[in-house]
Amino acid sequence: MGRVVHFEIHAGDPDRAERFYSEIFGWTITRWDGSPIDYRLITTGPDDEPGINGAILQRQGDLDGEGVIAYVCTVDVADIGQTEKAVAAAGGQQVMDRQHIPGVGWVAYFKDTEGNIFGGIQAEPASGTQ
Repeated sequence: MGRVVHFEIHAGDPDRAERFYSEIFGWTITRWDGSPIDYRLITTGPDDEPGINGAILQRQGDLDGEGVIAYVCTVDVADIGQTEKAVAAAGGQQVMDRQHIPGVGWVAYFKDTEGNIFGGIQAEPASGTQ
């Protein structure tokens, strides 16, 4: 079965995107030495926890329908309300109001400083029943 194993954030300003994501989620971002382009590896958490890692790279093309804007990746957050505030404080914006998905949690969509859309989800506590 195909699984998402990596994501890329295409950015007009990779430095600004790096600041944004490290401030919001505490991700560790390092430049990939030896890469022919500015490719910044993102570690989103410990290897023994579920999740994927990714990268930030310079967007090729303009935001005119030709440049890569990427696709939505959803990030697990402890508190969706705090995330809403943190995104605004870091220069991003909320583009979809918080919505409750029964049995899953609270989801909202945001736009980062580069025009990319991403989701945040605060999972509901486990009910102890299946």
